[in-house]
Amino acid sequence: MAQSSEAREMRDACAVSGEARPELQAADPAGELRGDVAGAEASRDGGQDEPAEGGGEGGGEDGRAQSAPLESLSLRDEPIPSAPRPPVAGPWRSYKEILAGLAQRVLDAQRPIRILQALRWEADVEEQFLRSKQRELPRVTYADDLGFDPAAKLREIEEILRDAERELGKRDRLGQILRATADEYRKVVSMLMGRGTKAFYTLSRELYGSPKDKLPDGKTSVRDMGFVLYDLLTAIGGERLGPSQRREITAEMAALELNARFDRFFGGASIRVQVDDSLLADAAAGSDYVKIRSGAMFSKSDVDILEAHEGWVHVATSLNGQAQPVARWLAKGPPRTTAVQEGLAVLVEILTFRSTPRRAKKLNDRILAVDKAEDGASFLDVFEWYRTEGYEEEECFQNARRVFRGGVLAGGAPFTKDACYCKGIVLNYAFMRAAIQHDRAMLIPFLFVGKVAHEDVPILHAHMTDGIVRPPPYLPPMFDDMNGLAIWICYSSFFSRLGGTAIAEYYGRMLEH
Repeated sequence: MAQSSEAREMRDACAVSGEARPELQAADPAGELRGDVAGAEASRDGGQDEPAEGGGEGGGEDGRAQSAPLESLSLRDEPIPSAPRPPVAGPWRSYKEILAGLAQRVLDAQRPIRILQALRWEADVEEQFLRSKQRELPRVTYADDLGFDPAAKLREIEEILRDAERELGKRDRLGQILRATADEYRKVVSMLMGRGTKAFYTLSRELYGSPKDKLPDGKTSVRDMGFVLYDLLTAIGGERLGPSQRREITAEMAALELNARFDRFFGGASIRVQVDDSLLADAAAGSDYVKIRSGAMFSKSDVDILEAHEGWVHVATSLNGQAQPVARWLAKGPPRTTAVQEGLAVLVEILTFRSTPRRAKKLNDRILAVDKAEDGASFLDVFEWYRTEGYEEEECFQNARRVFRGGVLAGGAPFTKDACYCKGIVLNYAFMRAAIQHDRAMLIPFLFVGKVAHEDVPILHAHMTDGIVRPPPYLPPMFDDMNGLAIWICYSSFFSRLGGTAIAEYYGRMLEH
């Protein structure tokens, strides 16, 4: 079973001492919580990052929020504080109990919200489009029933947000993550209520971003990156780089093979791989399952990619999140975690040499397709663009549908989620490189602790010592022992500084003779 070494060490230490092993320096036990990496969270409230006090922000009769254990720890000689006042009714609750209770409420609230299910197109939409000889926009209608009452769901989430602020305070950083998660589910509900309108796109862009967004350097946009990769991948796309991959593996055969592989990787965890008649994509992962589209055909390379992408990342992070007794919200992924999730999944494909130029181009083309649709390209325009890029007719429809589901088919208001994939690759690589350079490599496996955003990771790792967050049990091999990952990042940085274009041109001239 691919369990992380950090998880094993924690279990061993706890077995010997009966308590969590100390992780922080005695001189400042809360120092890791107040580090520069995590400090951006505090700046949102414009003050020092400490437990909130005073009227209005905290819970309890004296107006104070229950503090996170590490954030309230001090080694100075001070009088023993009095016990917190009991609540008006019921027994005293610890910080962990309060946080776990709120996290469970977030999980319960999001349970009926199914984004892709709400955006699905019926099978006859494609049939109608093909009958029109690809000259008419698809005629799409969405079911009125979302599976829940949107107004009631919004009220439920609003109540959770109020209770979280009251019980934890505005400046509690785990509380900030929990509230950001709940707030995104609130926006998702509003987005789904606007399907087929520009209001859907407005919220989609707020939640998932846009190709026009800048990377953290403040200069390069996601679309800039997409155009660079487009040129690079187009240049090598027609080259024969390995044996031809014939798609002769049926969905049923792929499911059997993946079930066997996941049994080895996840050990005792029961992961189901099943064939699904209603699936639109070739595959999709859930909390403890992977679905394969009935009728789809796969190559050996496709199955290898599904193992790493869906199993080692999407399912593994779901299971790691479910293993959290307190930070339970980590089991589910709101939009703020999408770039990390999809970027990790594709990065694992790359690190294991499972990806191909064709696969990478398909993912990168999604950025450009969303960008075209944002700028006014219609479904017909994007469909035709995919055809000029060499995709089969069925792939052209599926790719264009991903961009326009929920949006406006005439153009200008797409679903922007697909811009996250390549953006996530770049940001995950940058995060890992920074973690290694700043001697914080222990943070990298915590990208797999559940469904996380990058700014969550230092905070979550700091709370491993007090037991609020448990290390991830399941990790891809290269993240369990990161020596290989570190040298790969080191040399990739080294090569980028060599003036590689001039050197490559030298060899290019040599090969022309």
